Amino acid sequence: MNGAKAIVETFIKHGVDVTFGFPGGSVIPLFDAYLDYKGKIRNVLVRHEQGAAHAAEGYARASGKPGVCIATSGPGACNLVTGIMDAYMDSTPIVAFGGQVPTGLIGNDAFQESDMMGITLPITKHNFQVRDANQMAPIMMKAFKIATEGRPGPVYIDLPKDTQVNEVTEPIPEEVKIAGFQPTLVPNPMPIKRAAEAIANAEKPLFLIGQGVVLANASEELRELVELVKIPVTTTYMAKGAFDEYNDLSLGSVGMHGRKIANYATVNTDLLITIGCRFSDRITGNLKTYAEKAKVIHADIDPAEIGKNVRVDIPIVGDAKNVIKALIAQLKGMKVEEKKKWTDRIKKFKACCDECVKVQKGKRIHPRDVMYALNDVLKPDDIVVTGVGQHQMFAGHFLKMRKPRKFITSGGAGTMGFGFPGAIGAKVAMPDSNVFLVDGDGSFQMTIQELGTVKEAGIKVIPIIMNNSYLGMVRQWLELFFDKRYSQVNLGESPDFVKVAEAYGLKGIRVTKSEGLVPALKEAVKNDVTTVIDVCIEEESNILPMLPPGGHVKDAFGGCMAEAGKFFEGE
Repeated sequence: MNGAKAIVETFIKHGVDVTFGFPGGSVIPLFDAYLDYKGKIRNVLVRHEQGAAHAAEGYARASGKPGVCIATSGPGACNLVTGIMDAYMDSTPIVAFGGQVPTGLIGNDAFQESDMMGITLPITKHNFQVRDANQMAPIMMKAFKIATEGRPGPVYIDLPKDTQVNEVTEPIPEEVKIAGFQPTLVPNPMPIKRAAEAIANAEKPLFLIGQGVVLANASEELRELVELVKIPVTTTYMAKGAFDEYNDLSLGSVGMHGRKIANYATVNTDLLITIGCRFSDRITGNLKTYAEKAKVIHADIDPAEIGKNVRVDIPIVGDAKNVIKALIAQLKGMKVEEKKKWTDRIKKFKACCDECVKVQKGKRIHPRDVMYALNDVLKPDDIVVTGVGQHQMFAGHFLKMRKPRKFITSGGAGTMGFGFPGAIGAKVAMPDSNVFLVDGDGSFQMTIQELGTVKEAGIKVIPIIMNNSYLGMVRQWLELFFDKRYSQVNLGESPDFVKVAEAYGLKGIRVTKSEGLVPALKEAVKNDVTTVIDVCIEEESNILPMLPPGGHVKDAFGGCMAEAGKFFEGE
């Protein structure tokens, strides 16, 4: 076989049956090899390489398996960079392939040559350049191993054209080993014992659950741990659904636009039990005042994250599933009294956040009404993907998810344009689930061309466009922090998204009244093709509460009822 066929053989060896890609001169041999493996592997032909990378992310996040994206050299590979960076920030396992000029021309500034090794070095777990066809399969096997083991993340492989056409003379190995790559999966028993004792002795303990629990497929273990100790649970946006948000002990998401009950619980807790969370600035606000009253337990598979941002009293390195199992085993042998006084107070005021901000009825639909309507329609196995902006925060704040891997969003990078191709990848991964996209008119237009992809590939997703003709989140910042000095945030007259959908041979629905939301959603679910729902929302609605950048968590404004405020101040 040649190098291109070795790529496909290695895909099949690793259970990869779909890729997301766009062709070009330097990857012609690879896509040609696909023709010899019909029925075993397919490529979803995207309309832009950025879409390929985000679709690979959506596939990985929904399935737990590595996503694969492919582009040609030069501009094609460079167009993957945004998605690779997004995957790096969100610990998403993808393997990205970019074509390259033949090895003899590397460094000569040949046509469509770019230094992708240099470009991707800081935004990947590792990158490789294949210099010999016999290296092809071993390098790919190492790439999949690195992408998926330990803390997941993206790996980039540079594919010079000649390595794809040259003959492979050595057999594909059964397995590969990587010297020095040995992630710590099983936690040390001593910090587990200390953590269990701290939980038993705390008066106001609180769980802060990050995406590490989702990546470790540890939601069932988390449920068992919470049932055992009956401690309230908060999550990051990336971990929505890791714990059933309909459970009485769920407080929802923390952070800049988190639920006030969740944020203020972190202010009042005396023990913050953090699993699989990296304490980003969007969660903590001012680091000097974050969790200042609490002892902090921090468990993470990446030792570099422990103590990086927040001081830690009990550090635990290990895979989230193994950490939680070890805590359960330790706590079962101890007497742990229920923290009834704490949990009763939490539950009493949790309801305040359901109507945390009073909404005045306007001429157009308020975004919160869209989320309530979607909650009415969602089934437990349905998936919600979001773009980036106000709509993303409304979704994270008001939607309630029962299961992990059902809420997919761009976290660390905050990548506008992620939503639509991410939804495509999620649907390919989970074809039997309804996939809803919550997007803004600004974010959606960044990757709107993927309407062509869903039409030609027969992929059905349901985009819900929150249409207000503004870049909503930036507009909100300008209103609140820049005295409403709006600059470059008004998009003007948006395209007719219904007609755009129809131009691609798809369907579209426009909703102008709140009572039309649920019927539109149900109609879109029944339709056989992608149906774009264009929702005319309030032009200047804000997502509140909001923690000012670098502020104290308790200073989030857009308040709850006065009684809740008194509670959180200790009255």
